[in-house]
Formats: sequence, C-alpha cells, structure tokens
Amino acid sequence: MESLSISGIVIRFLLGGGAVVASTIISRKLGPKMGGIFAAFPAVFLAALLTLRLDAKGSELVEKSIVLSQGAVVGMFINIMCAIGVVYFCTKQGWKRGLTQSIAGWFLISIIFAVISGYF
Repeated sequence: MESLSISGIVIRFLLGGGAVVASTIISRKLGPKMGGIFAAFPAVFLAALLTLRLDAKGSELVEKSIVLSQGAVVGMFINIMCAIGVVYFCTKQGWKRGLTQSIAGWFLISIIFAVISGYF
C-alpha cells in the first residue's frame, strides 16, 4: 500500500465532513430532496483528486488521476443503483430493512466488480 501524507488525510476528512454538514444544513433549510441532491456531491472523489498532487507528480499524477476518475465513474454508478434500491426497498419493506438490503446490495455489487476487475 502506498503511503499517504498527513495533510492529504486532513484535507479528505475536512472535505468529506464539510459535504455532510452542508447537505444536512441544506436539507433542513430547503427540504430533503435538495439535501439529497447535495448529499450526492462527490466530496471523497474531489478530496482524493486534490490530494493526489501531494503524493504524485508529473506523468504519474496524470496516470493516477485517470485511474481514479475511471473508478469514480463506476463507483458513482453503483451509488445511483444503491439510491434507487433505497427508494424501492424502503417503500416496500420499511426504512430499516430497505436500507439494510440496499447497502448489502451496494457492497455485493462493489465486491463483484472488484473481483471481475482483478483487484481481489
């Protein structure tokens, strides 16, 4: 595993936590639909992309940025499927069971993708 800089970890923490706080405030002020839209902000992706510069330079930075972006596209697609699952399962089976099934589905799809891609 590659080493991470402390400043990179702090930036990731602040951006991720800031996105959660912002979506909560927006949800309370403008309603849950708007809060949900802002909750989907890819804070982790943005933080990872910004902090790559701390850990890589030159052509390595470009290569890692491309790989990170390709993974983000797949991850965002899986998250969309999870959100659709939450709406469907929570409506049919209640929020506890629906959320549990949706997160389990997200995890299963993510593991299957990782295995197919050769990460495991």
